Amino acid sequence: MGLTDTLVLNNGTEIPAIGLGVYKAEPGEEVYQAVRSALEIGYRHIDTASLYANEEDVGKAIKDSGISRNEIFVTTKVWNDEQGYENTKQAMANSLKRLQMDYVDLYLIHWPVPGKFTETWKALEELYRDGKAKAIGVSNFLPHHLEDMLKEAEIKPVVNQVELHPQLQQKETRDFCHAHDMLIEAWAPLGKAQYFDHPTLQELAKKHGKTPAQIIVRWQYQSKIITIPKSVHKNRQEENVDIFDFTLSQDDMDKIAEMDIGNRIGKHPDKFDYGV
Repeated sequence: MGLTDTLVLNNGTEIPAIGLGVYKAEPGEEVYQAVRSALEIGYRHIDTASLYANEEDVGKAIKDSGISRNEIFVTTKVWNDEQGYENTKQAMANSLKRLQMDYVDLYLIHWPVPGKFTETWKALEELYRDGKAKAIGVSNFLPHHLEDMLKEAEIKPVVNQVELHPQLQQKETRDFCHAHDMLIEAWAPLGKAQYFDHPTLQELAKKHGKTPAQIIVRWQYQSKIITIPKSVHKNRQEENVDIFDFTLSQDDMDKIAEMDIGNRIGKHPDKFDYGV
């Protein structure tokens, strides 16, 4: 067990179960060093997006690492104002240019822009067939978005990346995705460290000699949820993934399940300001 552990997507592609998220990592030296240190630790999964404005430095860090491109799983995303059929294909061309890559391992629709996401998905299907993306998926989609899209989709999304942490466990969305053979990927997987003092996390951290962050990442790992904890500090990157020397019992998992209170830190997909 370790950072090379993978889950298999519905198209047969393998995705490392744990990766590094780089949302709000500053373009330039900060994100460059964050990616370099993560790769040195053993991370092989990097998650970025055109919105983050740091694809260029992510790509440079991967190139400079000396690690073979096919050993690193790279995700990027099409932003809301880039959506639509032709716009999405251009957005991918722009992302690949910034990343200095011929393909990405996973390309996601960042948010379900009303009236556009089905058309955007058609572009992703074409990019997948052309080999520009090894796998395609969505982010922030609720079951009703997925139902609408699946009516017209020829290719099923491999993942749905959503806000998910102990206080927002997204059971309905997880159940829908599981039933349709899509994996769930968690953003804000640590709940932005807003409730590390929660009695359950404190109790389990003490029991296992771990930190609350490690308890959460282990819970996601055991739940087969792909997780991308974010940190630009090497020591924290190491800490977040030091989870392979203990196991949460079923009782531990049940206690974490009871923490779900629907505490959404980010925007609700149906209340997001899409500007349309």
